Amino acid sequence: MRWYTRRRSRTVCLSLVVASLSLHLLLTVLSRSVYQNHCDAPSPRQTHLHTLRALVDTNYTSRMSDNHASYAKTPPGTRKVNSSHMDSNGPQKMSEKDAVTTKMAVKVGHGHKAEGPVDSLTMTERVGKFGSMGIKPMGSGMSKLEALFSHPLYNMPTPPIHEDDWLLKVKPKGKARETSTQMWVSDSDIGDDSAHWNRSSDSHPPWLRFHLGISRWQLYPHLDPNMAPLAQQLSTHRIVSAVQKSGGTQLKLVMSFPNYGQAILKPMKQERDEETNFNLYYFSDFERHNAEIAAFHLDRVLGYRRIPPAVGRLVDVVTEIKDITTDHKLARTFFTSPVNNVCFYGQCSYYCSTEHAVCGRPQNLEASLAMMLPDTSLATRRSWRSPWKRSYSRSKLAVWEKDPDYCDTVKKTPPYNKGTRLVDLIDMTILDFLMGNMDRHHYETFDKFGNNTFLLHLDNGRAFGRHSTDEPSILTPLEQCCRIRRSTLLHLRLLSLPQYRLSDVMRDSLSHDPLFSVAPLLSELHLSALDRRLVTVLQTVSRCQERQRSRHGEGDDDVIYDDVTDYETLVKHVTPAG
Repeated sequence: MRWYTRRRSRTVCLSLVVASLSLHLLLTVLSRSVYQNHCDAPSPRQTHLHTLRALVDTNYTSRMSDNHASYAKTPPGTRKVNSSHMDSNGPQKMSEKDAVTTKMAVKVGHGHKAEGPVDSLTMTERVGKFGSMGIKPMGSGMSKLEALFSHPLYNMPTPPIHEDDWLLKVKPKGKARETSTQMWVSDSDIGDDSAHWNRSSDSHPPWLRFHLGISRWQLYPHLDPNMAPLAQQLSTHRIVSAVQKSGGTQLKLVMSFPNYGQAILKPMKQERDEETNFNLYYFSDFERHNAEIAAFHLDRVLGYRRIPPAVGRLVDVVTEIKDITTDHKLARTFFTSPVNNVCFYGQCSYYCSTEHAVCGRPQNLEASLAMMLPDTSLATRRSWRSPWKRSYSRSKLAVWEKDPDYCDTVKKTPPYNKGTRLVDLIDMTILDFLMGNMDRHHYETFDKFGNNTFLLHLDNGRAFGRHSTDEPSILTPLEQCCRIRRSTLLHLRLLSLPQYRLSDVMRDSLSHDPLFSVAPLLSELHLSALDRRLVTVLQTVSRCQERQRSRHGEGDDDVIYDDVTDYETLVKHVTPAG
């Protein structure tokens, strides 16, 4: 009986094993058949064609206004933060590098810790990715920023640049004798970083290629291959000199490199998630290092390219400033804080005192380094007072704040009465509103190009001060003049679409900055504010168009400055045959 029971149990176990193996084999066959039936990704032409037609549609604003309004009303804390990597089939996916990113405490000084993402990329690798944005085929894990920059709207054919449209040029051989490369060797220690270059553009350092690439229409071209080596220089190259920059209201330093390049340094004054004190007037606000960096990225995302490249860097206060400075006034302001952090404060109109000193942690200091423009002895610049300059008074209002028809006067005043100067200023207004910059009292242009050129968007340190509130008065030029470039409007509409959302592409773009390894340059609240303010700009343009139609019937010629007359031709060009 016992033998019979043992035999029967063996039979049952063998049957279970056979059944299990059969089921496993069946599941394997089914899963292979499912994985082999992949979905075909839409071609880039079809994807861009759909977007182009949506942007050209004259009813775009009215059809999308409900979506904009619902998004604007959503509390920032409830909005889902998308990764900036977009799969061609639709779902958002994180890359492998993002998946392994971890958050850890970073020691920044005696008694100080800062929470921030530290990813697997070294600083050199990160700056190597900066600016290049190599465009990958659709369906290969393209990020939203790469998808944006590969969009036809950012790659429209441009007219050739004539010789007189370049700001600087190398003298031909007939006008200057060939200079030996040894004459360009830096006066600093001979060795690494020495400058060996001649008339050939291949030998030029990144800062010189940047200067020689400035044209009548922009500071640098779209997808400029020089951006990566330029960012590399700003963030990693040896600093040989540091002196305080004269003028201005707050502390700024001029940093020099062995290859004769120079950059403007603005030190960290405020934590990223800290808002400007509401009791401070706009002219008393701090200048923020991350605002300079974020402004450069936003300017590039909008397609302007009118802000000099700015990169974040961890600067050693002792070895890269104190020990090498020849500025005796600056050197006298260094001291050691009670917690052994090295500090200095310089000399300036605001916040240059021991109470507002800039301190390393204990020696490392976050800062922005912005590429300097060509010296004024080579390329003079003209400073223009903004017609919408604020009063910079605690009690008085400017004329434009009291007169709703103020723009009618501006339109009759040179240089705003002809050419593109007025819409150029509106472009700058939109940029300032998106980043909350109330400190735009002047702007500059290159003298060589007269009035037919772009505006330089300089000094953006007081931007990104508040994310919880918007300042509608910054948009007054657009509200009063009701004039905007068609290309600008199309860019804004594109950035309002989910697949190119402004906050997502800005998050992606800023992630390539070296300081991202310490902490994101903009908090999520500031990124959400960008989307909210973009809705406000589009709604303002919509009101202008409705006002125009109510006065003159159909058409918006008085609102839209048409600088993309071949846009519909471009749409036909990308339409698939048949």
